[in-house]
Amino acid sequence: MSAPFDASAFLNTCTGRPGVYRMFDEGGKLLYVGKAKNLKKRLASYFRKTGLAPKTAALVGKIVQVETTITANETEALLLEQTLIKEWRPPYNILLRDDKSYPYVFLSDGDFPRLGIHRGAKKQKGRYFGPYPSAGAIRESLALLQKAFQVRQCEDSYFKNRTRPCLQYQIKRCKGPCVDLIEPGEYAEDVRHSVMFLEGRSNALSEELSSSMEQAAAVLDFERAAELRDQIGVLRRVQDQQSMEGGTGDVDVVAATVNPGGACVHLISVRGGRVLGSKNFFPQVAIEEGVDEVMSAFLAQYYLGSQERELPSELIVNVVHDDFAALIEAIHALRDVELSISHRVRGTRARWQQLAVTNAEQALSARLANRQHLAARFDALAEALDLDESPQRLECFDISHSSGEATVASCVVFGPEGPLKSDYRRYNIEGVTAGDDYAAMRQALTRRFSKVKDGEGKLPDILLVDGGKGQLAMAQEVLQELAVPELILLGVAKGVTRKPGLETLYLNDAAHEFTLPGTSPALHLIQQIRDESHRFAITGHRARRGKARRTSSLEEVAGVGPKRRRELLNHFGGLQELNRASVEEIAKAPGISKKLAESIYAALHSE
Repeated sequence: MSAPFDASAFLNTCTGRPGVYRMFDEGGKLLYVGKAKNLKKRLASYFRKTGLAPKTAALVGKIVQVETTITANETEALLLEQTLIKEWRPPYNILLRDDKSYPYVFLSDGDFPRLGIHRGAKKQKGRYFGPYPSAGAIRESLALLQKAFQVRQCEDSYFKNRTRPCLQYQIKRCKGPCVDLIEPGEYAEDVRHSVMFLEGRSNALSEELSSSMEQAAAVLDFERAAELRDQIGVLRRVQDQQSMEGGTGDVDVVAATVNPGGACVHLISVRGGRVLGSKNFFPQVAIEEGVDEVMSAFLAQYYLGSQERELPSELIVNVVHDDFAALIEAIHALRDVELSISHRVRGTRARWQQLAVTNAEQALSARLANRQHLAARFDALAEALDLDESPQRLECFDISHSSGEATVASCVVFGPEGPLKSDYRRYNIEGVTAGDDYAAMRQALTRRFSKVKDGEGKLPDILLVDGGKGQLAMAQEVLQELAVPELILLGVAKGVTRKPGLETLYLNDAAHEFTLPGTSPALHLIQQIRDESHRFAITGHRARRGKARRTSSLEEVAGVGPKRRRELLNHFGGLQELNRASVEEIAKAPGISKKLAESIYAALHSE
């Protein structure tokens, strides 16, 4: 019998981004598929102690594993959810009949046309837009379009028999054409905007609305400007970013990522242009192995290792390797299948590629934070340092600055269950010579361990110092001056090539110098803690350096000046909508490249 599902540990590693989750029982059977705007919040609702419906409680009692797939937005999550439900028919999902015809958006004729969903033969007079992959996607888009342009969606029989406005008018979802509360010309303009969106001309529509908004603001018609701003915001929310469908062909999208502590390969299966599912793989690798080497080894083992495995016509990867040509020839010789490998892709394929990369990074982060995995590496560290028992608390210090400006020292803390973020500390370094890392380290250590001398705080079992013999000697001096009880000191110095996996370690003093093999779990743990300390120091330094001049998260992005910030906010209708946008949506804004869009997205979603 497998161990019960550790919901707390899982939620600690879960992302807050939109996506799809899959719940499995002890035998690996898929129980339930769901979508979420925020995966962490949605999944946390399943594991609360009270208030669960009987069916949900029964489901939760069977869960032993939960897998997630991140998507760029909620619409993509909806599409993937429906695909997985139709494919696997999980017992705890509501299973609807499989409609044989795809739905369309229908715009009727007349002075006051209506928008609606249509299936079957196109007998009515009007315009048809589509087909769409699911009725759910249409309903969501129509609801948001109704908020933006207020084109009626009621049936003609209902429309013709009204003598006063209905509730839709009261809640600002319709402008009351049934009782002549809007002129036909104004209504026609709203219909024209809706058609522009449905025809895929959303960029031109956004530019037109942005221009109108600026004109309204210029003549002090702020009510109209606010209405246009809201329309732009709604429009951006339903832009065509549905990368879960809309492509073509049979494709496997493979992304690899490597971090200190391990590697992950994420594989997305696309058949007939539709994403059917994904899976994570965690190959055992040495730290010094690059992403391209991991990718090459995985593809060879996965596609040549089993002749029963279905082969796609194309592989999309996030990194290239010299061995790919030989791999293609080997697959052709073994399976008589023509297969191509692509790296530079565009459009829907580029979005698939980015989704695979994002999911690989998230899955690896979650694995590295897994309690059992971490505990095993703590045991390996104890064995490498010849300790009698596994350490329970590790602290690591690092220094960050820009040519001596805004120097910040970081202290991160790890236990066998993972990072202890409540114990993290940053120290703003003052009164030292610019660029003097030794003096900065002395000040940080003195401030940290002075509290221990006064009887406050906890002592670490092992103190890691990012640096060589000099930093280690500085730490020894501080501890001796403060008469801190004896603890284990571990200096971590980069090798000559500064490549991961070639670090030199110093135990307690410079005389005890040693190295660990690149595959050592103990070295993986040291790398993970040091990298976390480095990240924490850099974010603190950047925040301190930019505090005096930063009034917006956009201002710290290189290449985004006042004019471009204004254009971005006009394009999206405000900062709130910009925050909701994916990288691809940001890249569609005027003058924004893909690289700059990634920088803007990172700045808006940084910790």
